[in-house]
Amino acid sequence: MSDYYADRLFSEHLKKCYEIAPPRVRRYLRAELDHVLEKIGPGDLVLDLGCGYGRTIGQLAQKARDVIGIDVAHSSLVFGKEWLKSVSNCQFVEMNALRLGFGDGCFDVVACIQNGISAFQADERQLIRESVRVAKPGGIILFSSYAEKFWPQRLHWFELQASAGLLGEIDYDKSGDGVIVCRDGFKATTVSPDRFLSLTSGLKVETKIVEVDGSSLFCEITKPG
Repeated sequence: MSDYYADRLFSEHLKKCYEIAPPRVRRYLRAELDHVLEKIGPGDLVLDLGCGYGRTIGQLAQKARDVIGIDVAHSSLVFGKEWLKSVSNCQFVEMNALRLGFGDGCFDVVACIQNGISAFQADERQLIRESVRVAKPGGIILFSSYAEKFWPQRLHWFELQASAGLLGEIDYDKSGDGVIVCRDGFKATTVSPDRFLSLTSGLKVETKIVEVDGSSLFCEITKPG
């Protein structure tokens, strides 16, 4: 699925997905970002996993000391660097989130939001394990997915994206129970509270599941100090 974001949902196309979001989805995106901003202090170093074109990086950078955004979509990173060239305390790096090129215990906050854990289409447990590795002792790792009750609004947003040619036609026969499938092969899943708890079990971390705005489901992981 990373190829889908590199080949189709990249830079301006990805930005358009957010520009056509209806009001309730915009509220969801705002509430999700605000929840992350509450966790960031002025001296923090923040890692944004799957940053795309940097949709949230500018606002993260206003709260943090520095923000590093990683993604595998080269064109999105190039677009983001130009789009946020006036923001001095952020960096865009092409990197695989399953094999982060950072040492242990570097970051105060690691964030993977807007259902990024689904977008990676990768080993979810390894993704979380690697995020925990690069977090400082006492640091927090934030993964978000969609709340179950937000399904109608989420599906409508995907329909708008498909109508705009940003995604393939939705296959309604294969979509449901938190999963959206498009006829061009795109698939967006969600992660349930029980699944998040299962993914973090045995990692020697503290895990809390929080629902925000009736739209986001956050898995908040704290690395012991």
